[in-house]
Amino acid sequence: MPTIDPDAVSAPTVIRVTDYGAIPDSGQDAVMAVKTAIGAAKAMDGPVVLEFPKGRYDFFPEHAAKLKYFISNTTTEDENPDVTKIIGLFFKGIRHLIVDGLGSLFIFHGKMTMIALDQCENVTLRNFRTDFERPTMSEITVEAVGSHYLDVRTHSDSWYVIEEGKVSWIGEGWKYSDGPAQEYDPLTNTTWRVANPVSMANKIEQLSPLQLRLHFDHTPVTKVGRVFQMRDGIRDQVGVFINQSLNITGTQLHIHYMHGLGIVGQFSENLTFDGLKLAPRPETGRTCAAFADFVHMSSVKGKVTIINSHFEGAHDDAINVHGTHLQIIEQPSPNQIVVRYMHGQTYGFDGFFPGDSIDFVHGHSLTVYANNTVKNSEMISLRELLLTLEQPIPEGIEAGDVVENISWTAEVEIRNNRFFRIPTRGILVTTRKKVVIADNHMKGIQMSGVLIADDAESWYESGIVNDVLIRNNNFIECGVPVINITPENKEMLVENPVHRHIRIEENEFYNQSLPLLYGKSTQGLHFLNNQVFGSYVGSNVANRSDDTNFVIHLEACSDVIVQGNHFLGVNKNNVRYMKHDLSIVPLD
Repeated sequence: MPTIDPDAVSAPTVIRVTDYGAIPDSGQDAVMAVKTAIGAAKAMDGPVVLEFPKGRYDFFPEHAAKLKYFISNTTTEDENPDVTKIIGLFFKGIRHLIVDGLGSLFIFHGKMTMIALDQCENVTLRNFRTDFERPTMSEITVEAVGSHYLDVRTHSDSWYVIEEGKVSWIGEGWKYSDGPAQEYDPLTNTTWRVANPVSMANKIEQLSPLQLRLHFDHTPVTKVGRVFQMRDGIRDQVGVFINQSLNITGTQLHIHYMHGLGIVGQFSENLTFDGLKLAPRPETGRTCAAFADFVHMSSVKGKVTIINSHFEGAHDDAINVHGTHLQIIEQPSPNQIVVRYMHGQTYGFDGFFPGDSIDFVHGHSLTVYANNTVKNSEMISLRELLLTLEQPIPEGIEAGDVVENISWTAEVEIRNNRFFRIPTRGILVTTRKKVVIADNHMKGIQMSGVLIADDAESWYESGIVNDVLIRNNNFIECGVPVINITPENKEMLVENPVHRHIRIEENEFYNQSLPLLYGKSTQGLHFLNNQVFGSYVGSNVANRSDDTNFVIHLEACSDVIVQGNHFLGVNKNNVRYMKHDLSIVPLD
């Protein structure tokens, strides 16, 4: 009887998209050929590698998959009544697949969701780059600053028309004239949000091809060489959508632009990203790689792992991991509640499954007061759900109280990443499972490097944290507070805090502004063995009467340990070490 090689039995089948009609480097639409190749991979019994022989592949909207998906944190009903996503590479119900680009470049046209994985399992995306032929971000570079004008040069792929003295930006099937803007300084490699100079201009004239003069009734405040980035503001697509999927990995992916929200995980389990590079493609000369967040994880469970990656050039946060609070609006029976999606940009999907565990949370204090189990969930509108529970609902429900689905919360590891040119926050985490943020490098983040929030009145992003380690990170000239623990609770009870067990250890802070740490409503907060570099010298600090001259500012915190920290270059006469409620601890 012949010997069976176990490796041969498990060896994956290789399917090449070129065998199904895709022609690299041709400029032809690869959508139909790739769709057919994906179908062949799905039909295989066993592991499959879907290969793209190295080259450029173009994906156009005409034959792309078009499906309606409601995606967290994207758009309101009024902003985007049609939630159809136009998907370049669509994977539905597929298992045991490796998509290997072999170093290929995927170019997308129009407004598209580049990749979607829906109800997939054990899928790896690896070794390819993505970009858009005409990104929905338009860029201009300042060439001259006059008393009432700016001379600017438009990027060669920022197509436009001038109509009645105003500029409209155009692309492949789309057009806009107003929207959010950011300013980029190449000398400091930082961006920040500003008013849109093209929208504010009284008149615009073309001086030569790609060169414009913007006329104002004031002297514009900017400098030669700076770049303005402008977009329309409607998140009608996303970059990569991972929905109700298990064990999804992205490795060695270079994503150079995403329209709308970025890589979105929603009601999925075990998502791993290793060796991502999210930054503009160098040869294009662009300065922005994401229309909004780079990575956004909403109601994901298992573990979210983001390691060895590079984040540079977004229009919003680099990483955000959270759940969703739904407000209790009705109690139709002893074991039923009607809950509602409250934030305008999140709605339309069922956020509960039979067997899920939910917490009841007081909206004003953000404290948990009861737990229950979902027996059934029924969507009665795009915003409202009827939950039938296994046990009677608790007494004492107050107006504004919310529920959180705690079965869909993730352990998080964010390690050995680099963050640059982020206009808002570097990392946001609100999850009750273990969180490790370690060995990362952040520079020039305009707001907090790390934000731990939780709220039931604004974004409705849940929830509490119970175990967070922030260790061995470098924070260089980030916005303040550099680490911001700020649940949005109006009622603060020291004996019943929102967050617990946050340890900030062995980090290096290089900052000229304070505070480095703000903590609110947290028990067991440790700030240990950190190195703090800065000057903090001058009357702008010493004479201020507010709280900005404290290195650490705490409110309603308990079991706090602050020790072993070293302050180098800090003027002890001008800076106070810690404010804890009303007590002041001097710098030692």
